[in-house]
Amino acid sequence: MAQLKPPLPEPLPLDPLPLVADWMADAAARIRNSTSMALATVDPDGRPTARMVICRGFDARAGWLVFYTDRDSDKGAALAAHPRAAVIFHWDVFERQIRIDGPVTHAPDADSDAYWATRPSDARVAASASEQSRPLVSRAALLTRVAEIGARAGEIPRPKRWGGYRIWAERVELWVGQPARVHDRARWIRMLTADGDGFAGGTWSATRLMP
Repeated sequence: MAQLKPPLPEPLPLDPLPLVADWMADAAARIRNSTSMALATVDPDGRPTARMVICRGFDARAGWLVFYTDRDSDKGAALAAHPRAAVIFHWDVFERQIRIDGPVTHAPDADSDAYWATRPSDARVAASASEQSRPLVSRAALLTRVAEIGARAGEIPRPKRWGGYRIWAERVELWVGQPARVHDRARWIRMLTADGDGFAGGTWSATRLMP
């Protein structure tokens, strides 16, 4: 059984994002699928929904994390209607959890192109073939479409509908499991102001919370 981690620092750090980066690096070095995160959005009709996605980058200095998906998907429609999201990383083996929420913007096309180029060829084929969240006549129909695209010669370009989303950290909550469920928990909040295609963050305010 993994040893419990020490509680959060006392006093709390002024900026939580370097600690987030440390936790993510620690998890990446020791467990599989460490960057899996639950992504919560609100549909155009106001219905909350959640699904698992992969965090494909975290910039502690700028204050955002990024994931990539089909922007015509259900989550793409949700983010177009309500461009805010919340994510959770939970590593049970470490007794650690990170919650981040804030506004969402499109990642630059150059970033989406660069990440697309790193994907295995079969993943590019699958992303091109799948119109994510759309009704499907049969599994065989999808496999036929995958085979047709895979048989094409040359590189498979990034579909215009496929790209990245940046979630800008406006609130961060860190949780560390402790004996007898007297867990250690703290939240940081800051104001964000629009800055070009993204946001600039103000000073963080930190508060310990009851578990």
